[in-house]
Amino acid sequence: MVISVGDRLPEATLVRIGAEGPEQVQLSERLKGRNVVIFAVPGAFTPTCHSAHVPSFIRTKDQFAGKGVDEIICVSVNDPFVMKAWGESTGASGAGITMLADADGAFTKALGLAFDAPPVGLIGRSRRYALQAKDGVVAVIHLEESPGVCETSGGEALLAAI
Repeated sequence: MVISVGDRLPEATLVRIGAEGPEQVQLSERLKGRNVVIFAVPGAFTPTCHSAHVPSFIRTKDQFAGKGVDEIICVSVNDPFVMKAWGESTGASGAGITMLADADGAFTKALGLAFDAPPVGLIGRSRRYALQAKDGVVAVIHLEESPGVCETSGGEALLAAI
């Protein structure tokens, strides 16, 4: 079943690199009592993710804050070291976007949003989406039909919907 508006986001442990190395991040703790935007990409450093999706949230971060969004989180089925490097190379980390790894894909699978694209080497990856969650409940969700497209899941499109 694919996550939809009104659903509570599942419990998940994501990973990031902190000052002391890899850190577990309990998603429910990040969401409790907060207005959070989460966007997911099929893969760090892949063309559309790198040149369109992440930049759209960097451009709109201040506007989201103006609408009461407490945090913007980027999730990818990658390891936390890749997510850290990608956040630094795109400027997302410097802009204040939280880069979290769904290292084993468990969160993505629980959302019903995992897909495989063997011809390009993407196995167990996340569909491209963006959502707004209020206190852990999905208020708005935009799913892309194709992993190579960033239209409805881009920062500007989600911003216009909230």
